[in-house]
Amino acid sequence: MMQDLIAAIDLGSNSFRLQVGRIVNDQIYPLDGLKEAVRLAAGLSPDKKLDLASQQRGVAALQRFHERLRDFPPTRVRAVATNTLRVAKNATDFLIRAEAALGFPIEVIAGREEARLIYVGVAHTLPDPHKQQLVVDIGGGSTEFIIGKSFEPALLESRYMGCVGYSLRFFPDGQIDKRAFREAELAARRELQTISQTYRDTGWEEAVGSSGTAKALVEILEQNGFSSGGITRDGLEQLKAVLLRAGRLDAIDLAGLKGDRLPVILGGFAIMSAVFKEFELEHMLFSEGALRLGVLYDLLGRYHHHDLRDATISAFVRRYGVDLRQAQQVADTACHLLGQLEPAMTDPEHPDRRFLRWAALVHEIGISVAHSSYHKHSAYIVANADMPGFSRMDQARLARLVLAHRGKLERVASIDAGSSDWMLIACLRLAVVIHRARDARGLPPITMKREGRGFSVTAAPGWLQKLPLTAAALNEEQRQWMGLGRGLYVRALSVRGATA
Repeated sequence: MMQDLIAAIDLGSNSFRLQVGRIVNDQIYPLDGLKEAVRLAAGLSPDKKLDLASQQRGVAALQRFHERLRDFPPTRVRAVATNTLRVAKNATDFLIRAEAALGFPIEVIAGREEARLIYVGVAHTLPDPHKQQLVVDIGGGSTEFIIGKSFEPALLESRYMGCVGYSLRFFPDGQIDKRAFREAELAARRELQTISQTYRDTGWEEAVGSSGTAKALVEILEQNGFSSGGITRDGLEQLKAVLLRAGRLDAIDLAGLKGDRLPVILGGFAIMSAVFKEFELEHMLFSEGALRLGVLYDLLGRYHHHDLRDATISAFVRRYGVDLRQAQQVADTACHLLGQLEPAMTDPEHPDRRFLRWAALVHEIGISVAHSSYHKHSAYIVANADMPGFSRMDQARLARLVLAHRGKLERVASIDAGSSDWMLIACLRLAVVIHRARDARGLPPITMKREGRGFSVTAAPGWLQKLPLTAAALNEEQRQWMGLGRGLYVRALSVRGATA
């Protein structure tokens, strides 16, 4: 049944993948999968722009995915993009076309968030997830390293090195020699030197590889008799000797090496070899769990209202010493006003309402840096900190709301005129003004409505007369909104009910 299905799309630097899973007793059973070898990273120019050919390959793949997903409700699908779309300068242009082709929003996730989701996917496939694991995921454009235990990651890192980029950089003409391998391995080891000692000090009981490079190496090593039960140091050395004897990419003849993996196997091998040496590994298991499975489990958590983003916001409130009573009071009033503007947003699970509440809870975290211009500090922290569960676009949106909660509205004037963010900003700003005295006065006796391109606020009789400071602040709010050409009209009811 459709209500039992969820789907994840991974826009990787090498491949785009779609995974459909069935939910059974809070477990996900993979039901259907599609893979397209897009090689997005191969279309990244030296000045970090995606060429037209790679964009067209990506859009075509997503159009095919759309056919499989056309009957899925938006809450059952999550699409994430990784390293290449993190670094591409024209990523926004591509994402507009990509979202139109797929029919669902696409989140560009940060490296550590990618690592967290990878670990979630891997941990759900391990026979004993309660062991301490080192997980290594070599992707097309980046490699993620995680140490975790019992579904909880302890260390998360992402390094800008992947099988596509390294294959193009060190083996551009398909020539295989000792010099190219040495340079590729040394480049990878330099990337790893900043984290390897910390990881070795933390320690692990098992090393686990995930995703395409690890899977390809396991199949090659096992089918050619170089190792059994995973990747070994000795097996990698035997494979390296075979690759060197071949001399050229098109001369490689190895059982288990599939055609779609051939163009990127050399870069992936060099990175894995460096990982074994820098982390002093002898053996690595393989897990079928990967980013897309982690995305499915994360989506399942959101569906069952165990959203990691709520836990992240709570952690930020604690870490930055937020006055929780004040933050919750602002959040309650802002959400109350939003429900007046848009009845559908009285639902606590409405995405816009959730963003408004999150913004209200963290709007004062910048006070921990300095009280002066604290809203700017708050926005900077939200935009740049590691926030598990939030995509980069989530964080950017949250930062805009936080930045706009006080001060000049012109700072966010570039927000699209039709965006629902204007409603959220209006509600948050009014809530902050109303609760400026921090006196636990509760929900205010006001009603809020849309009026033209702006909003109107009507107060109960005599309320504003008792609060001259609030009345003055609301007058300033009117000037701010008029300056944007949107309008905010503050009125007070007389005792007889007429508007004053």
